[in-house]
Amino acid sequence: MTDKFKKGLQNWLQIQPVSPYHVSIQSFMDFETAAIRNRIWYRADGNELEQLYQQCRMLNDAQKFWGAKPTAGMEIRKIHTGLPGLIVKMLSAIVLPDMNAFEFDSDIQKNLWEEIESENHFEALMDTCLKDTLVVGDGAFRIVLDPAESEHPIIEWVPGERVEFVYRYGRLKEVIFKIPWDKGDVLHAHYGRGYIRHKLYRNEQEYPLPKEVQDWTFDESLMMAVPFKIYENAKYEGRGSSIYYGKLDSFDALDEAWSQWMDALRAGRSKTYVPESFIPRDPNSGLLLKPNAFDNRFIAGADDISEGAKNAITVTQPNIPHDSYMASYITALDLCLQGIISPSTLGIDTKKLDNAEAQREKEKTTLYTRASIVKAIQEQVPKLIQQCINAEKVLRGESIEEVKVDIPFGEYANPSFEAAVQTIAQARQSGIMSIERCVDELYGDTMDSSEKEEEVARLKEEQGISSVEEPDFSVEEGIDGSPNIKPQLQNEPGGIQADA
Repeated sequence: MTDKFKKGLQNWLQIQPVSPYHVSIQSFMDFETAAIRNRIWYRADGNELEQLYQQCRMLNDAQKFWGAKPTAGMEIRKIHTGLPGLIVKMLSAIVLPDMNAFEFDSDIQKNLWEEIESENHFEALMDTCLKDTLVVGDGAFRIVLDPAESEHPIIEWVPGERVEFVYRYGRLKEVIFKIPWDKGDVLHAHYGRGYIRHKLYRNEQEYPLPKEVQDWTFDESLMMAVPFKIYENAKYEGRGSSIYYGKLDSFDALDEAWSQWMDALRAGRSKTYVPESFIPRDPNSGLLLKPNAFDNRFIAGADDISEGAKNAITVTQPNIPHDSYMASYITALDLCLQGIISPSTLGIDTKKLDNAEAQREKEKTTLYTRASIVKAIQEQVPKLIQQCINAEKVLRGESIEEVKVDIPFGEYANPSFEAAVQTIAQARQSGIMSIERCVDELYGDTMDSSEKEEEVARLKEEQGISSVEEPDFSVEEGIDGSPNIKPQLQNEPGGIQADA
């Protein structure tokens, strides 16, 4: 009845329902192609960038700076600033050095991981992993058990363009690694819970596996592949997002602004016009001497033979609008760095007048990006450590166990030592901070717990602060059951001096 009443009301009021609209959007690249494009930007080679944009011919690439072809005779020098690669290298440099020693609940697990870490050069592996993840978007660690190569599990990092993820109900079910094989073949290694299966493909057709490739089965709670990503991808579901997402057009505009500025400088060189009568001649032939391109460049002009004329050497210098070029460059640079990293982190001071405090305030954007990277490492790398230790157990024929590990990180862009001393001293004088807390805040991770305790003891001794033990009274029952309090004497532990 309700639906009939609504339709009747619409007909009576002549209300026309909204007709549905269909929007069709064509995608010009998949995740692998986007990863290749991002890698070329990271490699910072202008020749490769120009070849990429002119060969792919993606939508509107002909209008972009690197995809445009100049008119014959009006060529311009295209210069790449290298900013995308610098951003990734700097972010990796400010995160990994602050990664402290891993903290395990078990010393046995700690010693075992140290052996695996040393065997796989884990620090260099993490540096490669972090850079690839920032550029491509994601990737995965692959644990290989090969006793012929190593007595410990081998950790291999595979970037995102050679990895596929299979999800079910929003949970990771399988990781597929695409491994280049002989004669253009591609080996697909399917890593799931409790198994490793292989398939060999040639031109998208499956072929029999070689004898040296074997499938594995083990405990179903173990998965010898750990994905790693920092940001979620808004375009490809289940994949990670590159830090270049939404910034490539800004990088292209920055290169155009810088190239145009340098082209204006080249075209704006000073020109010297010298009358022909002032040009020296060859004493043997009498011909005009050619100018030296290094130290004697000039343009020969005809002599002025009009009445009252005077021949003179003139120098012309075109006017180059440096302020306009600088404003365009700074604006393009700000668009490239917004939401990613602060200019001061890269050593760029756009105002030239900022003091140290203002520079630290500009580090906030870097701190936000660094916090996202640190969070991803603290959440996903412990899973890798757990899988590696359990893979070692499988290799030895032992049962797997739970591994608890914490990855602490130091602070970044904290105040200078002098500023910290001044702030802590004011808090101590105000009586709102103890000596123990002062030492902990001042030295942080540069001292371990034993060194901090020694420093606290020395400070208390120098300031004349000593701890006094309170008297301990023992309670004894009397004859009638009532409590009888008896003080301890001086020669008893913790006692006080009693009158004889």
